[in-house]
Amino acid sequence: MPRPRCPRRVAEPPRCSYFKPAGVPMSRLEEVALSVDELEALRLADLEGLYQDAAAARMGVSRPTFARIVEASRRKVAEALVHGRALRIGGGPVAFVGERRFRCEPCGHEWSLPFGTGRPEGCPSCRADAFRRTDAGPRGGTAGRAARG
Repeated sequence: MPRPRCPRRVAEPPRCSYFKPAGVPMSRLEEVALSVDELEALRLADLEGLYQDAAAARMGVSRPTFARIVEASRRKVAEALVHGRALRIGGGPVAFVGERRFRCEPCGHEWSLPFGTGRPEGCPSCRADAFRRTDAGPRGGTAGRAARG
């Protein structure tokens, strides 16, 4: 039995969970599943242009592991583009290490705090305690937890 994978560090949750060819209903498309850590590897390597050593350190994995992740993600994206399939993004052994975003209901002030700093006492602008997370998904925030999917 293989050992469980350690969570890979990801800067923030994906902004969307699907990409698909325009004009084709989802019911007629096959899907390719891209995990959140694979999307993060693409972002670090191809969007930010980091070398594999630096990108691997940011994700908390070894350089060979990063190379395998980014290779698999490129293959999946190419498959979706070439064959006209939908790309579903989600799941994977990840831990979000970015920032949490908040909005104060009474005054409308918005602010961010890094994960792991605890719940704020109140709004930094008006001190009200009627604020909420604006980056929380359907099950609430992901601070300090590994995402599963």
